[in-house]
Amino acid sequence: MDSQIQTAGVTIPLPGREGAGVGFQYIDLYEQARQMIFDHAPEAMNAVRDEAFEDFRKQGFPSKRVERYKYTDLQKLFAPDYGVNLNRLEIPVDPYQAFRCDVPNLSTSLYFVVNDAFYKVARSQESGVLHGQGHLPEGVIVGSLREHPDFIGKYYAKLAKTSEDAVTALNTMLAQDGLLVYVPKNVKVERAIQVINILRGDVDLMVNRRVLIILEEGAEIKMLFCDHAADDRNFLATQVIEAYVGDNASLDLYCLEETHAKNVRVSNVYIDQQRNSRVNHNVITLHNGITRNKLDLTFSGEGAECGCYGCVIADKQQHVDNNTLIIHKAPHCTSNELYKYVLDDKAVGAFAGKVLVEHGAQKTASQMTNQNLTATKEARMYTQPMLEIYADDVKCAHGSTVGQLNDAALFYMRQRGISLEEAKLLLQNAFINEVIDHMALEPLRDRLHYLVEKRFRGELNKCAGCRLCK
Repeated sequence: MDSQIQTAGVTIPLPGREGAGVGFQYIDLYEQARQMIFDHAPEAMNAVRDEAFEDFRKQGFPSKRVERYKYTDLQKLFAPDYGVNLNRLEIPVDPYQAFRCDVPNLSTSLYFVVNDAFYKVARSQESGVLHGQGHLPEGVIVGSLREHPDFIGKYYAKLAKTSEDAVTALNTMLAQDGLLVYVPKNVKVERAIQVINILRGDVDLMVNRRVLIILEEGAEIKMLFCDHAADDRNFLATQVIEAYVGDNASLDLYCLEETHAKNVRVSNVYIDQQRNSRVNHNVITLHNGITRNKLDLTFSGEGAECGCYGCVIADKQQHVDNNTLIIHKAPHCTSNELYKYVLDDKAVGAFAGKVLVEHGAQKTASQMTNQNLTATKEARMYTQPMLEIYADDVKCAHGSTVGQLNDAALFYMRQRGISLEEAKLLLQNAFINEVIDHMALEPLRDRLHYLVEKRFRGELNKCAGCRLCK
C-alpha cells in the first residue's frame, strides 16, 4: 500500500512513511479508519479490536526466521497495495444466479460468503428452493456474527489469541463480520452445511473472514467450505476459524480451495476439543496461487480423538504451506495426521507438523505422516515432522518421505499398453486418493475423486460452474 488505500469506491489517504517496513501501512490504516471500522461492526467484535491492534503493532509480520513461518514469506505477501472494504459497500453480485459450485449434488444446506460478508438467505442444492434457518433443527444457528452478539462475547477471540500470531491479530483488528455456526446440546444436523466463499472485486482486494463454530455437548455437524475467486484480480484473504467442540460432540470440517494463480490465502484454524469429542479436519488444495494454512488443535478433555488430513496438487509456480500443532493436554486422546502432496513444474510445498504431549497426558496415541511426490527436478518440498513429549506412557510416531513415481510400476504398466502419461496419472491418483478415502462425507469423497483426476489431466484451472469467470 503506497500512500493510500482504496476501499471499493472509498479512498482513504494514509500518511506516508519513508522507508517504512511491511506492517506499518496496516497500523496507519487502523489509526486513521478506526471509527469507520467500529461503525460497521458489532460491539463484541469491537471489544477486542484495540487489543488486537496493539498486539499486531508489537509483533509486525513474522520473518522467515520465525520457526512456524520459515517456509512462507509473509512480509512479501502483505506488502502489495490492496483495497479494503471497510465502509461495507455492497458487492454487486447475486451468487444464486451467477455462481454454481464445482461440488454439486451433495444434498447440503447452501450458504454464501461474498468476500467477508455473509448472505442472509440460503437454499438447498437438492431442491433449489431458497430457505432460511427454519429448515435447520430447532436451536441451530447459521448466520452472521453481527446478528448474534450474545454468542460472540463468550467465545470470540478466546482460542485465536492475538498475542501469539500476527495474522490472527491483523484479522481480529480488521474483521467486521463473520459466520456463526451454533449447534445446541445433543442436536445432530443431518444435512451438511456447505459455505461457498466467493472472492469478488473490481480492484485488487484484501478480505478478512471470520468463522466461529460452537458445538455444545453431544452436538454433531458436517461443514464444507469451498473457496473460489470470481474475478481476475489479485486477492489476499485472511481467515480465522475458531471451533469449540464440547463433550461427546462431533465436527467434520472440510476446506476445499479452487481459486486461481493471483490468489493469496492465509488461514488460521483453532480447534478446542473436550471430553470424548471427535474432529475430522480436511484441507484440499486443488488450484491456488499462494496458500498458507495453520491448524492449532488442543485436546482439553480425556478420550477425544481427531483425524487431520490434507492433499495438495500444485504445479506451475504455486506455493502451498501447511503447518499444524496438535497439543495433547489430557490423557487417553488420539490424533492421526496424513498429508500428501503432488508437485509439478516449479511448485513449492511445505509441511511442518508438531505433536506436543504435555505432562500428565498419559495413554496418548499419535501418528503423523507426510508423503510427497515431486514430478520435476525444479519442484521443491520441505517437510518437518516433530514430536515433543513430556509423558512416559504414550504411543507416538512420525515420518515423512519425498520421492518420485515408481519406475518399476511405470514400466509394468507401459508393458501392458498403457501410455506413459496415463500411467503417471494412474499412480498419482492412487497416491492422493488415500487421503480422500478418509473423508466421511461420501458424496464429497466421490466428487473429489473426479476433480482430482481432472486436475491431473490439466482440465481443472477454475471452477467449471462459475459463470462469473466466463
